[in-house]
Amino acid sequence: MADEKIVIGTETKYPLNGILTIPNETNGLFPAVVLVQGSGPSNMDEKIGNNYPFKDLAEGLSEKGIAVLRYDKRTLVYGKEMRNDTGISVKEETIEDAILAADFLRKDPRMDSNKIFIVGHSLGGMLAPRIDAEGGSFAGVIIMGGSPRKLEEIMMDQNNDVLNSLNKFLKMIAKKQIAALSSKFDNIYYLSDEEAKSTKVLGRYVRAYYFKEMGEHQTINYLKTLDKPVLILQGEKDFQVTVEKDFDVYRNLLGDMPNVTFKLYPNLNHLFMPSVYGEILKAKKEYKVAQRVDKQVINDISDWILSI
Repeated sequence: MADEKIVIGTETKYPLNGILTIPNETNGLFPAVVLVQGSGPSNMDEKIGNNYPFKDLAEGLSEKGIAVLRYDKRTLVYGKEMRNDTGISVKEETIEDAILAADFLRKDPRMDSNKIFIVGHSLGGMLAPRIDAEGGSFAGVIIMGGSPRKLEEIMMDQNNDVLNSLNKFLKMIAKKQIAALSSKFDNIYYLSDEEAKSTKVLGRYVRAYYFKEMGEHQTINYLKTLDKPVLILQGEKDFQVTVEKDFDVYRNLLGDMPNVTFKLYPNLNHLFMPSVYGEILKAKKEYKVAQRVDKQVINDISDWILSI
């Protein structure tokens, strides 16, 4: 395979460095995927601790004859310039660049422009159906460790999981902080956009508008009307989203749709790597252990893409 250095959004205010991994075989045009990261500033390899899931996916899928495009996230490169913009939403953070990436692949004469796919991980998976609807126009949508819920619901659940594992004294302090955050979240959909832009909910920079705008474009509403192929994957030992509240809910809501395929992997965590500690309180330690994306996951994604 060959790694080509590229730039996404050269004509925008926010050009982003990326890598296009090209397979060795050249029997005609390549199918291709755009990789979209999870929450927070993230590099093109989606480095988390000592793990590089997007690098693993790029290498694994290109070995199967699929070209892969990955790039640095806008908030990683331009976070300082963006943080004072009170109107930041997932559109500016993620969606616009993913659409530019899809267009980039379509213009490459080596790619099959009818076989461009999106692989969204975590928050990227939640946004993938919206990215498709707003201009990505993919041949199919792959969601890895995503959720049909709202972002703030997932965050509150994660906070409560941490809370339940604390000692009595710490629990008392954390309970108050979580209750305060919960009351902020409860109110966001009653705010006007302008009020939401001036209401801080997390730290010094994250505004209510970020959650409100995303919550008003729920992933499940896009998925219910989608008739193109969808592949939904999750690790059974994922502690950031859960089988019960996320994967099973996807299945209950979309299980009758013939275009949707589901796959659950025993003993894999949120990065689709073998589970180490399996609990949210030890997330940092879990991701410090250097691992690779499970081969079966890569095989299933490539088989699914090549079957379309």
